[in-house]
Order: sequence, then structure tokens, then C-alpha cells
Amino acid sequence: MKNECKTIIISDVHLGTKGSKSKELVRFLKQYRCKNLILNGDIIDGWQLKKSGKWKRKHTRFFTKILKMIEDDGTRITYLRGNHDDFLDQVLPFTVGNLTICREFIYESNGKKYYVVHGDVFDSITTQFKWIAKLGDIGYTFLLWLNRQYNYKRLKKGLPYFSLSQKIKGKVKKAVKYIDDFEIQLASMARYKNCDGIICGHIHQPAKKVIDGIHYMNSGDWVESMTALVEDNEGEWSLVYYTDSEQSEKHKREQNQKTIDLQQYFNNKEPRKDSNSGFKTYKA
Repeated sequence: MKNECKTIIISDVHLGTKGSKSKELVRFLKQYRCKNLILNGDIIDGWQLKKSGKWKRKHTRFFTKILKMIEDDGTRITYLRGNHDDFLDQVLPFTVGNLTICREFIYESNGKKYYVVHGDVFDSITTQFKWIAKLGDIGYTFLLWLNRQYNYKRLKKGLPYFSLSQKIKGKVKKAVKYIDDFEIQLASMARYKNCDGIICGHIHQPAKKVIDGIHYMNSGDWVESMTALVEDNEGEWSLVYYTDSEQSEKHKREQNQKTIDLQQYFNNKEPRKDSNSGFKTYKA
């Protein structure tokens, strides 16, 4: 049975790269039925596709799932342009049926307003000096490669996924300061827009906190963290980790399997009359 919710927000899937966890994302989306799905930028990695990126069948399956959500559940899809899928600038704004592509918008729910934007427009390095940003992207690509190798060995040992790249970034003072500055800057922008909160992505750092009275939420990514923001039908937000939700679903499947096996155990038994007692007994 699927989990019912109002809105799911994901970002930074980076389809077209080796590090994209699109298969896990599709599994995650299959667990839910939502009214709104917001794709908050960098869903397709145009930068990598121009260089060494490769489009795979599993990347296409993500869009197949999106179309199925529109067809089966009537889900409204809002795709926001990020810096890695800046090729969308050629078609913005665009709306057809339940699909809207835009740069930013204000999401209203449960009496509150949230400014939704990818976040790259507030990064002066990415905006003004794109060549420097792409140079940094090369180093980040290496970090993701290292993360894949590390988790491949963990998988062979039967250990769960662990984001080594997130751990390394957390140890680098400049990276921590950049994240702090980014969050404060975006919270200020939400206040300027007369909104109660801001929802973004871009920095691959999932978060749900209050900064100077502004509700700051970052949906994280599907390269390192595998996280999403989920709003229930009462307007309450949760930061959901795929590894946690997958473990929960696995537990449910195991419990259901045990129930089915127990029913089959009793149904497959044949009644046998005990000649001494006169009572009916059962045998497997």
C-alpha cells in the first residue's frame, strides 16, 4: 500500500552521470502517491552530458515513472531549472497539461508561503564565473567517483550505503562556511519575498531548520544523500532519507511475507481424525 501525501520535493538527481541514484529514486517514488511533485533543479546534468556523461536506460525510467504518476494519480509536476540543466532557459516558462517548467515560484500550503528555487542564482561563483564553477565541478566529480568505489566495497561486505563525500565535505572548513553562508543568504531572500520559508537544493546538503524565523528546507540530492522533502496532507514537512524508508518498506514486506506463509501453513493442512480420541487433528 502506497503512502499518501500532498507534496514531494526532490532535486539534484544529475541524470546522465555515473553517480546518479535514479534507480533508487524510482523505488522511492513507488512508495508514494502525491498530489504535487516538485523537481527542484539539476535533474538532468547537461554539463556532464556535454563532456563524458552517458544517458542510460535507468535514467529514462525516471521520466517514465513521472509520466505514470501524471496518468495514474493526476500528479502535478513542477520542474525548476538548475545550473546543470540551464539548457531549459530556451523554453522557460513552459506549461502543458500537468507539467510546468519554470525558474522559481511561490508554493502556498496550509496558510504558509514558501519561495521555491534551485539556489544557484545566489551563488556568485556559479553565476558570474561559470568557468571557475566548472573547474570545481571536476574536483567534485572525482569526489563522487571515490564515493562510488568506497560504497562498492561496503556493498560486497554486506554493509549499508554511507556517503563518504558528505563526510569529507563536512570536515572541510571552507565547505562548511559556504553552506552556512548559502543558508543564511537564502533565508534572507525568502523574507524579502514576504514568504514564511524557502525550499531549495543545489548544495547537496539536506536540511530542515529555522533561520531567523524563516523555515529553511533543502531537499538534498540523489547522488550522495538520497533524500527528499515530503509534505503530508496536514501540511507538515519531513526530510526523508531513502535508506531509512527502504529499510521500513523491507520490514513491511518481510512482515507481510510471514503472514502469508502462516496462512498457507494452515490452509495446506489436511484434517485427520484421531481414532483414539475422536477429535480431528491436522497434519502438514
